[in-house]
Amino acid sequence: MSKLNDFLTEAGVFYLATADGNQPKVRPLGAHFEMDGKVLFGIGDFKEVYKQLIANPLTEIVAANKEGKWLRYTGKAVFGTDEKYAKAALDAMPDLKNIYNETTGHKMMMFHLEDATAVIIPMMGEGEKIEC
Repeated sequence: MSKLNDFLTEAGVFYLATADGNQPKVRPLGAHFEMDGKVLFGIGDFKEVYKQLIANPLTEIVAANKEGKWLRYTGKAVFGTDEKYAKAALDAMPDLKNIYNETTGHKMMMFHLEDATAVIIPMMGEGEKIEC
């Protein structure tokens, strides 16, 4: 997991793909962290991306680094119920506390991927599978 997390950190921005019915949707994200052997991602419970992942949890994350390598991380989004993950995310990114709090009623929903595969692919050549 560390290699996956490190690649996402190096890339800075990554892209999450979902489906809205028959329409693919892709959006940039940047928030992620590693905890308890999982790479975790957070999205708002009020956002369309959350509704899309609940309806169809199959997703793919793609990122590229400055060397021209790119990551494809594919799996099933599984949302956790342990509040410690959302707390850790908000502690790491305190600006998000303006969005996710009791006043707004918005919650940070944390997920990781299960039944996942990940590969780091150079611009030319074979990809390197990494452990998920």
